[in-house]
Amino acid sequence: MTVLRPVLAGALLTLLVGSAPVFADASRTTPAAASTALAAHPPGAVIASAHDLATQAGLRIIAQGGNAFDAAVAVASTLGVVEPESSGIGGGDFYLLHDGKTGKDVFVDAREVAPAAVKASQYLGADGKLDHDKALDGALSAGIPGAAAGWVYVARHYGRLPLKQDLAPAIAIARGGFPVYARMVSEYAERQDVMRRWPATTAIYEPQGKPLAVDDVLKQPDLAATLQALADHGDAGFYRGEVAKKIVAAVNAAGGHWTADDLAHYEVKLREPLVFDYRGWHIVTAPPPSSGGVALAEMLNILSAWDLKKLDAATRVHLIVEAMRRAYRDRTFFLGDPDFVKDMPIARLTSMAYADQMRAGIAMDKATPSSSLPGAPPPHVGKHTTHFSIIDREGNYVAATLTVNTAYGSGLVAAGTGVLLNDEMDDFALQAGVPNVYGVIGYDANAVKPGKRPLSSMSPTFMLSPDKVVLLGSSGGSRIITNVMRGILGFDDGLTPQQVVTRPHFHHQYLPDEIMLEPQALSDDVVARLRAMGYTLSTRNSTWGIMQAVEWDRRSNTLSGGSDPRNPVGSARVQLQEAKP
Repeated sequence: MTVLRPVLAGALLTLLVGSAPVFADASRTTPAAASTALAAHPPGAVIASAHDLATQAGLRIIAQGGNAFDAAVAVASTLGVVEPESSGIGGGDFYLLHDGKTGKDVFVDAREVAPAAVKASQYLGADGKLDHDKALDGALSAGIPGAAAGWVYVARHYGRLPLKQDLAPAIAIARGGFPVYARMVSEYAERQDVMRRWPATTAIYEPQGKPLAVDDVLKQPDLAATLQALADHGDAGFYRGEVAKKIVAAVNAAGGHWTADDLAHYEVKLREPLVFDYRGWHIVTAPPPSSGGVALAEMLNILSAWDLKKLDAATRVHLIVEAMRRAYRDRTFFLGDPDFVKDMPIARLTSMAYADQMRAGIAMDKATPSSSLPGAPPPHVGKHTTHFSIIDREGNYVAATLTVNTAYGSGLVAAGTGVLLNDEMDDFALQAGVPNVYGVIGYDANAVKPGKRPLSSMSPTFMLSPDKVVLLGSSGGSRIITNVMRGILGFDDGLTPQQVVTRPHFHHQYLPDEIMLEPQALSDDVVARLRAMGYTLSTRNSTWGIMQAVEWDRRSNTLSGGSDPRNPVGSARVQLQEAKP
């Protein structure tokens, strides 16, 4: 990937070369005029996303006069074209927004919802047991998509440019094509048996009768036409009219039970972000139907009693794992869609008094067996998600996490639309009290009901200190929350965004009762000490999640970003801008 580097002109960057914006690699902080006072506005914009084409699309929209919210629509829609294994117009999104003018934060919930005809019995086999193929693959696995409504809402209520302009990069790439990359190929290989069930899917991903290979150019004219309909007609271009008719027809032909009203009645929901403090940082994060914010608050409240920087490595990991264990146990029982579950004990779970109670059961030299803590396995959530983070010159922020659930979602493309549908229904507890294929036991809070949104782990987050603003988030299914929590700890340790997203991962989720490690995540000495405390450790080479983080240092008035190196096609870029008169 070629990275164009900025040319300094005094204290500012030359913004344009011809008609093309100049972008900077943001793996390290870009210098700007130093100041002892705290800057009121950033010196430009920074975007970190999972694909460089999406990052560049967002920065070009800002160069055309858009703000961070316009850029968010450009980035999200472009990711939906170039990263179909992780997100898209057939999926759902969470947006955490900060309005620099008013200072207000809002959480935009564009999560998928269950269709009106849904019944838990639809997901059972002839033996009365949960049929995992119905839950994960094809028409029954798909929820009503929210992504398109989210893009329209963010553009209409927060953006500055016309929706057509925000969607133009995605439309151009869908029509003209982009080079296929290794992660697309490997994840298609994992799902190709399912994808091959539907001719409209194989026509896109096996255009010559065989799967696309690295560097093949993927063109999606039907998807471009669907995006154009959305650009021309707003919500109606997707949720009503010809596109909606084709989606409903395709779903029902494949065994689903959707109606035109399911699409026409989809609504974006606005939620109050969950907020708490950790060691001088003000954290703003995702509320239900995400379980992420509640779990983050519980874990970090527990850990706040210790100065982790002063602890030896083994003790630090031990305490972090014990906090993870307790939070993951709790998220199973209590959390769901707040429009359906009215008695969630969020205030108690996120209180310091509750953290004190949880902390009291942690021994400093011994692991707590999960079997000694009453509970159940955490709910399964898909691993194939994506995240991006944006700050603009006006002090607007966007942290957004997007998903189609598992790799390539349901595998079903609605013929004539290019829309690859999610398999988000598997995130519900489809059979209460009965373990699914992942060993997960479901409960009433996350039971499937018409119009309900499934519980999620997606955790877009802001971190605010007196002199810094940090935005971060991750993919990774149930590991999203621990990835973000350890990202918060990394920034508290003083690391840069690139250092934070590069750190090796470790994770514990109550059950299975083991610390899961990336290769070489911990030293041999730390591993030996943890085993002596009673821990089981296992090394996993599977997907851990891909993080994207950006930072505005208000003291030096500099912007920096980090894009996870586990994903070579991602990027973090800074675009410095001259203030408008």
